Amino acid sequence: MTCHARIELKMFWLILLAVALTTPSAVAGKMLTGLPALREKGVAFHVQNTNEMQAMLNDPAPSHKKGVGNVGIVTYGSDIDWERLAGLSGVSTHIVLASGYGTPTSRKFGDHLTPSQATYGGVGNVVIHLVSAYIERSMFYDRLNAAVGRMTFLSDFSANPLYCNFMNAAFCGNPRAASDNTAHAAFPTATWGARFRVQISEALQLQSGVYFTQAASQYALAQMRSGFKFNGATIDGEAIPLELAWEPHAGRGGTLPGHYKLGAVYDTAPHSSLFEDHDGEVLGLTGAPARVVNGSWSAWVLADQQLLPFAGRGPDAGLTILASAYWNNPRTALRAAQYSVGFMIRGLMRQRPQDMIAINLAYTRIAHHVTRAQRLRAALQKPGDGSPLPVQRDALIIEALYQIHLIRGITVAPDVQYYIHPNAQHDLCNQWMLGVKTQIEFI
Repeated sequence: MTCHARIELKMFWLILLAVALTTPSAVAGKMLTGLPALREKGVAFHVQNTNEMQAMLNDPAPSHKKGVGNVGIVTYGSDIDWERLAGLSGVSTHIVLASGYGTPTSRKFGDHLTPSQATYGGVGNVVIHLVSAYIERSMFYDRLNAAVGRMTFLSDFSANPLYCNFMNAAFCGNPRAASDNTAHAAFPTATWGARFRVQISEALQLQSGVYFTQAASQYALAQMRSGFKFNGATIDGEAIPLELAWEPHAGRGGTLPGHYKLGAVYDTAPHSSLFEDHDGEVLGLTGAPARVVNGSWSAWVLADQQLLPFAGRGPDAGLTILASAYWNNPRTALRAAQYSVGFMIRGLMRQRPQDMIAINLAYTRIAHHVTRAQRLRAALQKPGDGSPLPVQRDALIIEALYQIHLIRGITVAPDVQYYIHPNAQHDLCNQWMLGVKTQIEFI
């Protein structure tokens, strides 16, 4: 974050603090007691801060330096049910704003593949960044749901809210391979889009949509820095996803909830090859520009299933297993595939029913064409031409945490991460990290 943006963010919070301190208690009381009344009328506000800190425990490769990284994001949202507020049947609107700060620790030991802190990036180093703003309509007794506006593709597809109990970007929100394709907008960015969801049965749901892609400028500051650029100047195609979700309740009496998703997406956006130039030669050897591939695809399977409930400790208490697989078109993506497996245990101690222990493991495989091109470039590098060129193959990340529920809306989670082959490079030192993740919901 730039110094200017950091000062602006501090000023923003100082102003909020000054307002809070100078507001008479009677007025503040009316404001707080008025929020439930607003919710009853269909107007809900929410403000949340997530802060993630990680410290390196062992020395990195000689070309890097041991250190600590801290990352965070503040989100501000509003959900309005216009049926309650104004009698518009099934209509609601949603808006999310965000401001963020920090740099992930993983960059300090050479990993630019999977950030150790998932909340890093995308907010443009501005005080307020528009994440999403869209209108939603439920019809036919909630059998059909449609939404249109500025929407985040990866908040709707290949997503699982359980994953963001973890800190590492390999898991949080979506498998990291999902955002390898810049045609797929990832939180906190958005594009123009429309999404349609059909409730086929009580446990079966099908959704699709059309999202206008901005693959070449999705994370460029010129157009996307604040999120308030609504023009279509950089739209370069469409992404059309299809996802089937099955949410059964297994076990005796249907007490074991599960969530299974099978999906795929095809986009028409142009993609620059990572391994070949426009003549089909190895990229970087001839000086020719990269080949442009029009159109790409991705596919995924996500699953979580509770295996063992802890009766009397809350509806989510118990042992749940998690698994995911994500595949990308190897012609257009750096990550050809990512696989993960893990488990969560909530309410293990009866006196701490909302605490949670969780472990997850993610394996990433780099596209074979990219690895082969990097090996050839490295082999042809002349002595004295600088640092050896990297060759990326595969990587493994393990994360373990204990989430402590302090009071309503506040959790603290000590966290341990281990990187095997950072940046998918076998010449970089494996890295242990220890940190903490805090989440505070203000309203």
